[in-house]
Amino acid sequence: MSVLNSKKFYITTTLPYVNSDPHIGFAMEFIRADMIARYKKIQGFDVFFNTGTDEHGLKIFKKAEERGISPQEYVDEYADKFKALIPLLGISPDVVFTRTTDEHHIKSAQEFWKLCDKNGFIYKKNYIINYCVGCELEKANSELVDGKCPDHTNLEIEYIDEENYFFKFSVFQNRLMDIYKRNPEFVIPNHRLNEIKSFVERGLNDFSISRLKTKMPWGIEVPTDSNHVMYVWFDALVNYISAIGWPSDMEKFNTWQKDTSGMVQYCGKDNLRQQASMWQAMLLAADLPHSKNIIIDGFVTGSGGIKMSKSLGNTIDPNEIVAEYGTDALRYYVAREIAPFEDTPFTKEMFKDAYNANLANGLGNLVSRVMTMAQNNIDLPVNVGEVKISENIVNAIEKYNLQEATNIIWEKIGEMDAKIQLTQPFKLIKTDKEKAVEIIKELVVGIYEIAIYLEAILPETSDKIKKLVKQNKKPDIPLFLRME
Repeated sequence: MSVLNSKKFYITTTLPYVNSDPHIGFAMEFIRADMIARYKKIQGFDVFFNTGTDEHGLKIFKKAEERGISPQEYVDEYADKFKALIPLLGISPDVVFTRTTDEHHIKSAQEFWKLCDKNGFIYKKNYIINYCVGCELEKANSELVDGKCPDHTNLEIEYIDEENYFFKFSVFQNRLMDIYKRNPEFVIPNHRLNEIKSFVERGLNDFSISRLKTKMPWGIEVPTDSNHVMYVWFDALVNYISAIGWPSDMEKFNTWQKDTSGMVQYCGKDNLRQQASMWQAMLLAADLPHSKNIIIDGFVTGSGGIKMSKSLGNTIDPNEIVAEYGTDALRYYVAREIAPFEDTPFTKEMFKDAYNANLANGLGNLVSRVMTMAQNNIDLPVNVGEVKISENIVNAIEKYNLQEATNIIWEKIGEMDAKIQLTQPFKLIKTDKEKAVEIIKELVVGIYEIAIYLEAILPETSDKIKKLVKQNKKPDIPLFLRME
């Protein structure tokens, strides 16, 4: 994956649905996108980083009704909770936060509808389907297990029989297959690309993009029919282009969508179909350029491999993790302990074990040992010179494999621990101070290099290490306190 000559980069998360509190699954996606955004900035790119909240639909209307408040009051409350993740998770403060109830987004979604309609890709018909409220998707009988959606076994499948507007998804099979053929890294990892290719190759069915306002009162009104509102994610997907100015600021849009060769999207594997085929067909219908890359995360699962989800009630609150361990501890776990593209279990016990072994006893202990020796035996701060991110780390991040990149950094931490054990400069100082000081200086340069490598991954810790090196002092308290 080559570095873009334009030196501009656009990355976006999905917009989480605000029908409950933020959970660890979205925190993972948010953190990973932030790491890529930070890395691109370090590489000299001008970066547009988008996230936000998906705020329409029947689930939200019902939740507000249960609470006895208006849908707008409900989404305002939850949008604030998701926006609070920005400082909590150490996200770049210049991230753009798009809400689907924003006036600009509403106008963009309606203009997008009108354009697709004008181009002949929207029509009206009566239809009958099985519908999963949890997925906000229709389900074929073959997709159900014992009459239920396998991802939302606690929810009953709804039976819908009504007249809606439809999008002509079926006509885009060949054009989508052409995108996949011309862009072998369009979906990462490759087996997810093969999965979406197989889905499209089997033939596409047109899908519903509206609901009667009498049945779903909380949504963006269809601009050509006031009796209908837009289907929740047909509206929400447009945020990827409304965030960068479409259609009111086409210069801004062209800068971030065309000049970058397209947006990079992070999403979970349950969003593969919407992001890699439906959204791309929608863009084609509007004569807009398709995405550049779609990065597919696996699920964060609980014990027993069961997917964590808000509807199943088995999620972990990132606020609790950060309150106990700190922001960079969670960022570390997301980068290194959770597989980049496959499902990974997450329990509080596993988190504590990894934290103690690799942060408290690993990185934190190494920094304390090295900087204590430096403070006690070297008069002036070590001249660390200019450090660049090593090529193997660059290659891993360019492939969106943050686990591989972080493993390389921890290999270096292990090598430095081994060097201390082998050379024992803390003992050598008594018999050969010159040689001991030389080794200590090499170790100081080594932890400074680690700090540079960690800039995008653990920004707070990286800054702390660099300051300690420049001040030639040991930390007043360990970077990561051991948890008993």
